[in-house]
Amino acid sequence: MSTPQNVAVNGSRLWQSLMDMAQIGATPKGGVCRLALTDLDKQGRDLFVRWCEEAGCTVSVDRMGNIFARRPGRDDSLPPVIMGSHLDSQPTGGKYDGVYGVLAGLEVVRSLNDMNYVTEAPVEVAVWTNEEGSRFAPAMVSSGVFAGVFDLDYGLSRADLDGKTMGEELARIGYAGDREVGGRKVGAYFEAHIEQGPILEIEGKTIGVVTDCQGQRWYEITFTGQEAHAGPTPMVRRKDALLGAARVVDAVNRIGMKYGPLACATVGLMQIHPNSRNVIPGRVFFTVDFRHPDDTILAAMDGELRAEVERIAGEIGLESDFQQIWYYAPIKFDESCVAAVRKGVERTGHSFRDIVSGAGHDACYLSKVAPTGMVFIPCIDGISHNEVEETTPEWSTAGCEVLLHAVLDRADAMAEQVKAPA
Repeated sequence: MSTPQNVAVNGSRLWQSLMDMAQIGATPKGGVCRLALTDLDKQGRDLFVRWCEEAGCTVSVDRMGNIFARRPGRDDSLPPVIMGSHLDSQPTGGKYDGVYGVLAGLEVVRSLNDMNYVTEAPVEVAVWTNEEGSRFAPAMVSSGVFAGVFDLDYGLSRADLDGKTMGEELARIGYAGDREVGGRKVGAYFEAHIEQGPILEIEGKTIGVVTDCQGQRWYEITFTGQEAHAGPTPMVRRKDALLGAARVVDAVNRIGMKYGPLACATVGLMQIHPNSRNVIPGRVFFTVDFRHPDDTILAAMDGELRAEVERIAGEIGLESDFQQIWYYAPIKFDESCVAAVRKGVERTGHSFRDIVSGAGHDACYLSKVAPTGMVFIPCIDGISHNEVEETTPEWSTAGCEVLLHAVLDRADAMAEQVKAPA
């Protein structure tokens, strides 16, 4: 089936939807705080579901709280083409990270309705639970359950720092669905997203055609020393757990710099006990985040971190508990989906470049069970995971236009694949 000539999205409607969703959990600096499975996350989910039902979609929720809004196709037995991302945010997050991919998908559905266009295969818009991993670690856990990377019990048992589990919180906010997680064929998956980096803006490109995604390793480390009085305890007799953590922070930075420019290495969370100004810290819990597009280098970074933690703990006399809690290898996205995004760029006339994602996305896990592609748009100054995160209406419209063309390409190709002789 040929693509209609009047393909277009309503950019102003998309932008207004982004602004309306941003009111839920709005922060003083213009961002959002909408942590996974909080009451604010429920409000965002409820609004999304209402919009989807108003657009004529059938909405279902699986046992991990993943939401699927389905627009039927001409042949509804064909596997769907899914668009999606997430609605949860960082504690000081921006109003586009994740939500842009969800609402761009909704705008594709609304635009198809405007054109009275029926795709051959059904299309769906998905919201994946707890993509950020800010409240419940690891990140992307629910799309990981969908893809078979984690089992359901593991996903539901993830707990926040207060001991509340994902399963408990899903039930509390009313999003513990009854649909099985995954186990069904997906024709293709596309995720639109802000770049979260500066490359597109610096080079003056409107669209990033994402070809690959960096691998990641997440760690949780606890150093245990000895609490003691800050005054009478001589420096040479101290077993200062915070000193050990500080030295690891420096080592993490050195490892990241050593394997630059593509390596990223971050300590982003630290808890100090007893956290009193005149007590030597006896226990420190902290996290490490390593990323690189080359799995061999990512493994080398892992080895150096382990050696540094052992050395530092030994020098100070600390006990250490070292756990890698999350790992996935670098991802290469499906050639047919990447080609569909490129076709969308050609048809819309936007400037573009191929790009590797430095951040993790639900698309990384979906790529294990479905042909997958991503569309990037610029964000101003490359800033993300920050309340001042910003893009423009023009960029958001452009990305949605490309997404629409890519979805049409794959949704209509599903029928041709079925008709093709074996």
